[in-house]
Amino acid sequence: MITFILNHQLIQTDEPAGMVLLDFIRYKMHLMGTKAGCREGDCGACTVLEGHLENGQVRYKSIVSCLTPLGNVQGKHIVTIEGLQKDKMSPIQQSIIDNSATQCGFCTPGFVMSLTAHSLAQEASSPQKVVNAISGNICRCTGYRSIKHAAADISAVLAGKDMKNPLEWLIKEAFLPEYFRDVAGRLKKIKEQAVSTESGKPVAGGTDLYVQQPDVLAVAEIQFMNEDASLQKIEIEDGFCRIGGAVTASSIVQNEALERYFPKIKAHFKLISSEPIRNMGTVAGNIVNASPIADLTIFFLALDAVVEMQAKDGRKRDVPLRKFYTGYKQLVLQPGETIRAIRFRLPETAVFNFEKVSKRKYLDIASVNSAMLLQLKGDVVETVHLSAGGVFAWPFYAEKTAAFIRGKKLSPELVSEAAEVLLSEIAPISDIRGSKEYKSLLLRQLFLTHFTEMFPQQFTPEVLFSKIMAL
Repeated sequence: MITFILNHQLIQTDEPAGMVLLDFIRYKMHLMGTKAGCREGDCGACTVLEGHLENGQVRYKSIVSCLTPLGNVQGKHIVTIEGLQKDKMSPIQQSIIDNSATQCGFCTPGFVMSLTAHSLAQEASSPQKVVNAISGNICRCTGYRSIKHAAADISAVLAGKDMKNPLEWLIKEAFLPEYFRDVAGRLKKIKEQAVSTESGKPVAGGTDLYVQQPDVLAVAEIQFMNEDASLQKIEIEDGFCRIGGAVTASSIVQNEALERYFPKIKAHFKLISSEPIRNMGTVAGNIVNASPIADLTIFFLALDAVVEMQAKDGRKRDVPLRKFYTGYKQLVLQPGETIRAIRFRLPETAVFNFEKVSKRKYLDIASVNSAMLLQLKGDVVETVHLSAGGVFAWPFYAEKTAAFIRGKKLSPELVSEAAEVLLSEIAPISDIRGSKEYKSLLLRQLFLTHFTEMFPQQFTPEVLFSKIMAL
């Protein structure tokens, strides 16, 4: 029996735990405001709020219900557009109306839910943050200009939010119905219970699996990794970071301790999917999906991360992430093993950079992506790790290039020579995201960009370009 709160109603259902939340909302509860669009997490028409208890308070985030298994909402508060119904429009809804920011209306509930999630965020608003909050929502009609005008109006209203007591302020200002006051207490009364089966297929966020196998998973036995709180921790100790397998991309980017080591992490992660998908997608899921262009995997490859695995009988083993893949979609992970965490040394004195090129700058899978870490001793490269996606049959660790660079004096000449070594060890193929020649060119450009970003005084684009042209 799965128990959760849907809007203001307590739900207890014996529907299959693998059923997607979207179908339960629409076809079992007959709440038709949540729309069935792409069913791949791209359009945002099915966006809802997910609230979970944290230190006695309910923390909300936006998720796409089309990729959320019902088992993942056990003990949580799910809010659809119907759950915002009050005597009058919320300031969000009114801003959309006042700015003519809707036309056919199909996408509008999703926009409202994403904007409401932003209003509940534990941070001050700004026009850009409002726009970021709706990064996972697509509108086919308006052209977005009117939506941006609405976003500016919403940000202006949220400027007055009482950060000491935001929930009461949001209820008073009609952003939320009054029943939100009681949700924390009601969630506390729901008994903790597992809905997993130990022999089932491991599922965490489901953002990849439910795109690939929705019909199979809808009736399958599932082991829900999110039930294990130990998999959702980020631990920093003695110069190392350990990230649990069920930690989401959003949890990583919101971690203030990690931001001290990765000052550009917010900009880097903005290139990775949309906000609702970052709220759901997990580290382990990204790794085991084994996509050759998996953004999180490419990020952690360049940190020389180690994968911690555990079998059902409790046996544990560690494997370097760069040794985790043995072929296309082939892993060293054995049947019955799951990823418990990844760990890596924090770049305390090293420099790190992540780059990505896709057909769209945001909200798109990579044509080529790459990350690099460099540790210098004086002007000599002491440690180097380089990764790339889209140029090999699996996430690529540039072992030969790293070996070529290591121990040498860092100079434009070294960079230009290393670029040629890099191109000699990749094997891109032509596909829908570009020809193999185009991908090779992209990777070379991203490789050079690492240096212009990490050492802007020493490596200008003009200097590097002149060295490459001289080869």
